[in-house]
Amino acid sequence: MESFQHYIDGVFEDGASHFESLNPASGRPWARMPEAGPADVDRAARAADRAFRSTAWAGLTASARGRLLLRLADLVQAAAPRLAELETRDTGKIIRETSAQIAYVADYYRYYAGLADKIEGAHLPIDKPDMEVWLRREPVGVVAAIVPWNSQLFLSAVKLGPALAAGCTIVLKASEDGPAPLLEFARLVHEAGFPPGVVNILTGGAEAGAALTRHPMVAHVAFTGGPETARHILRNSAENLAKTSLELGGKSPFIVFEDADIESAANAQVAGIFAATGQSCVAGSRLLVQRGARDAMLERLKASAEAARIGPPADGATEIGPLCTKRQRDRIAVIVADSVAAGARIITGGKVPPGEGFFYPPTILDCTDAPEAPCITQELFGPVLSVQAFDTEDAALALANATPYGLASGVFTRSLTRAHRMVRGIRAGIVWINTYRAVSPIAPFGGLGLSGHGREGGMAAALDYTTVKTVWLRTSDDPIPDPFVMR
Repeated sequence: MESFQHYIDGVFEDGASHFESLNPASGRPWARMPEAGPADVDRAARAADRAFRSTAWAGLTASARGRLLLRLADLVQAAAPRLAELETRDTGKIIRETSAQIAYVADYYRYYAGLADKIEGAHLPIDKPDMEVWLRREPVGVVAAIVPWNSQLFLSAVKLGPALAAGCTIVLKASEDGPAPLLEFARLVHEAGFPPGVVNILTGGAEAGAALTRHPMVAHVAFTGGPETARHILRNSAENLAKTSLELGGKSPFIVFEDADIESAANAQVAGIFAATGQSCVAGSRLLVQRGARDAMLERLKASAEAARIGPPADGATEIGPLCTKRQRDRIAVIVADSVAAGARIITGGKVPPGEGFFYPPTILDCTDAPEAPCITQELFGPVLSVQAFDTEDAALALANATPYGLASGVFTRSLTRAHRMVRGIRAGIVWINTYRAVSPIAPFGGLGLSGHGREGGMAAALDYTTVKTVWLRTSDDPIPDPFVMR
């Protein structure tokens, strides 16, 4: 078995205890992981606070921070094969996706490397004579970054990149479900030359997360995960009054009109729900299809689902790998069964296959007669698609917005005017038109409602890790006339 360590204050070390990580393709242990306790978290947060105040980090110019990020980007790109192999083994994501995604992660660090010396203040045309007033953008302080196991190197990059560009320091907690890629990533941080304590990486469960999010030295909590965990984080952050940015997943509508390119829409829907075995926060898990296009869409989707190659995630020919954990697969199986009991009809899939590993087949449920089925209202985080038909634009919008989530959405139509109307009407942080699941370091990413708040990506993310300092300079040499009157 392989062994991994925490990275705290520039040193690799074991945790307070250890646990075994399972390979989702076999269900068997493959690695020994350190498990952080409150004492480990405290040391990491204190190290980050010392680093934030040190001349080794605070004394660097923005351009120098950018060069460190650029060095990290080059190291990530060079280590992509090793990182991809670890992520596939530890989480079950197929190698063709981890390889492509990690190669793109390097571009996120390059983007924020270039942005580091472009976070600017401002001069104010103040309404008072003999005064110069300007704004400084300064780093907010120690950031607690908490990421789930899925797409963890990407979800870390959209936090570490802007936070480091802004001049913050970080304690990153990797999920206890599949932390190997991030613990390996710590070696690249070390090699890139970041001063000790600037980036600290550990893993652990709820106890470590609670200790981190309520720590008095944490100024900002950046979290990706589920709403229930986010509620605990918000309660914890009441103790340190930390800022929060929350990306909490969704129940995203995928809307197809009769005038759409059906083949393109079907291919995008397959990518939107079955890629990554459905384990994506923006998964297009609700297909809303105009009645005249329903049969053509379902015919293509059923064929694609049944033809998908299910197998070992390390095999480059595999298209559907296992789910990350057994409890996740069991939960999906229960929700599918409950949905069928509520009136949903299985078009394909819906049964746990025999054999080892945490596999679940691509599944399509016709929910025409089951509008309240659990598969429509709950985020499954698996390869399960619910289908509902509509007749009009207003009906499509009503179905799309019938959820407390609001992360992503997709619209397929050849009508430009209809596309604009749908963009205005859909309540979501992202709307893809005639495409789906596209991302870029240049474009902000985030949602509303139960999908959280704050944005990752783009300049908006970098500014979110800063605070504004207002500076007043009186330029007159004359004495202040009346000290009891505010001017």
